[in-house]
Amino acid sequence: MKFYGKSIITACAALSALPLFQSCLDKGDGYIDNSYLYPNAVVTVKPVTEGENKYFYFQLDDETKLWPLDNAYHPYDGKEVRALAQISETEMPSGVDTDIYDKAVKICWMDSILTKKPVVFQSAGDDEQSSDVSDYGNDPVEIYKGFTVVEDGYLTIHFGTYWGNTGIKHEVNLLTGLNADDPYEVYFKHNAHGDVNHAPGDGFVAFRLEDLPDTGGETVELTLKFDSFSGVKTAKFNYKTRVDE
Repeated sequence: MKFYGKSIITACAALSALPLFQSCLDKGDGYIDNSYLYPNAVVTVKPVTEGENKYFYFQLDDETKLWPLDNAYHPYDGKEVRALAQISETEMPSGVDTDIYDKAVKICWMDSILTKKPVVFQSAGDDEQSSDVSDYGNDPVEIYKGFTVVEDGYLTIHFGTYWGNTGIKHEVNLLTGLNADDPYEVYFKHNAHGDVNHAPGDGFVAFRLEDLPDTGGETVELTLKFDSFSGVKTAKFNYKTRVDE
């Protein structure tokens, strides 16, 4: 994921976005910079425990590790999650291992993305999973570029659809194992549970791709299928199995 950075930002760290907007947006001259309302990166938040020390870092893409300032805690109950963030590059603090971490960043805000595992689709007769693709919903979505990326072993999807004001939860899943000839073909499914007649809106979800066949260090083509408002569409991405240190 490209880091759409700005050169200067007020130093502030966040557990979630909303409480920190004021301090991040106030430029000190009476004006508010609305660009800080929007994320400029999607990252993996990775917790680390070393003895009694707890901290976290950001994985920006397959290779780039970011050291956030004020990171001596475990956000999100110590779980690894994907997150949207508004961050900016800053000077690397002394004592940080620059052989591991490529850049230091200030956090204006970050907000976790729903992060889940795909559904390994089972053929008819298997009692563990549904044998009908339509059981996972056929409600259409459109997929947006930019924050729809395959990196660090995740497929992160930024999608748009219609949402009601009903309190009904929409369900999204990623199906794998549908194409016996191509194990790297996946299908994004959306079930609005009838909540389809209100206003357009966006959603984000990330899927950990660890159950796909190991690419053995090679880059392969991953095909994403989805039900759009004009029929089934596909998108292509480069994918390489994540190697954990």
